[in-house]
Amino acid sequence: MRVLVTGGSGCIGAWVLKGLLERGLDVLMFDRDPDPKRLGLIAPPKLGARLRVVTGSIEDTAQVKAVIRDEGVTHAVHLAAVLMPFCQANPVTGAMINVIGTLNLFEGARDSGRDVRIVYASSSAVWGPGDVYEDRALSESDMPLPATHYGVFKHANEGNARVFLKTNGISSIGLRPWTVYGVGRDSGLTADPTLAMRAVATNQPFQIRLTGNMDLQYVGDVAETFIQCLLSPVTGAHVFNLAGDIVDMHDLIGMLDAAQPGASRLITASGPQVPVAFRMDDSALRSTVGLMPRTPLQTGIAQTLEAFRRLHGEGRL
Repeated sequence: MRVLVTGGSGCIGAWVLKGLLERGLDVLMFDRDPDPKRLGLIAPPKLGARLRVVTGSIEDTAQVKAVIRDEGVTHAVHLAAVLMPFCQANPVTGAMINVIGTLNLFEGARDSGRDVRIVYASSSAVWGPGDVYEDRALSESDMPLPATHYGVFKHANEGNARVFLKTNGISSIGLRPWTVYGVGRDSGLTADPTLAMRAVATNQPFQIRLTGNMDLQYVGDVAETFIQCLLSPVTGAHVFNLAGDIVDMHDLIGMLDAAQPGASRLITASGPQVPVAFRMDDSALRSTVGLMPRTPLQTGIAQTLEAFRRLHGEGRL
């Protein structure tokens, strides 16, 4: 078994690498950035030393196919992507990375001469704003109505995965995270809850650039869900919602203050609400693959603050 992780230098990627390496698996990271620096924030150096890295671009069809074929890849976690603000400003480049890159991975699996199981990051951004739906938790049977280029690209990937199953027999699972938080989350608009936690831990002011509700999901739980789906025997082309804890950004500030008194004097929130429905039904994931970890928000906040304080004390933030 050889696992390819694309986008392993990112936040979820670092935690996925950690979980796979801790299981003693043979892991290969494919990324434009050869330095898995976020992995170094959450794992000891001796664990990271076991990671093999290939530097390259997910848009490079020939290279992606060659890596999957020549490296004997049997499983892939596909996380390479650019986030919502980049896609809004640069839709063509965003599509090359998020859509063509995903097609490259599936084509590489198709042409490898072996069965390759794929788990990939879709996104809750496939949903439109909450006011276009009924006031309830959305299931996978509800109609995606994405309001951003990023959401449209992710929805396209879900459709292409279904076609690859039908035409080439490639099994895959797409997961739809909402706002992932925890150590290593430092880019993208919805990184702001994590950046607020980092600011609290280092006693710095910070303004969250969004208001309203978000569904916050602890990165350790999200990474473990990717791994459990990867190792699952479930076949087909599935797409599953993820669900965490829904919290208004002003209430999050109150939770930070409860975890570290004085935080509410450092953190403010101002700006729009993310144009994505935030009530998700994740029962299909649990019934199909099994129970998944779910860290309560207050616990996740405490763990993240503690980690940031330690890293700050070590001069590594």
